[in-house]
Amino acid sequence: MTLEPCPCGSGRAYAACCGPLHAGARLAETPEELMRSRYSAYAKHDADYLLRTWHPRTRPQPGELVFDELLRWTGLEVTSAEGSTVDFVAIYETGATGAPMMGALAEHARFDRRGGRWVYVDGDVTA
Repeated sequence: MTLEPCPCGSGRAYAACCGPLHAGARLAETPEELMRSRYSAYAKHDADYLLRTWHPRTRPQPGELVFDELLRWTGLEVTSAEGSTVDFVAIYETGATGAPMMGALAEHARFDRRGGRWVYVDGDVTA
């Protein structure tokens, strides 16, 4: 039996990494863990988890979070995690399967603790 690797790049199986967070079985213990689980949720198109872990002040309305079906998240590198901020680079492919184009999204993300749990507030995206 092959266990599905976690999209967050931890090297662990999804069922032992971000899966329990997505299922609501446990909460992220750090901003970095929340960011990694949110990256995995984008990779898996899990809008419910993304909305649940977004600060109410900055969260999009239901239906506003739309996934690009031609975009595939393929890698994640955390470059810094200090206090309530995480810097990361997310790698993606977009376009047709036979001729994908590669890209990267770099973000300085801010998190806050609300009601005993970490939530994503916002981030500054760089090219």
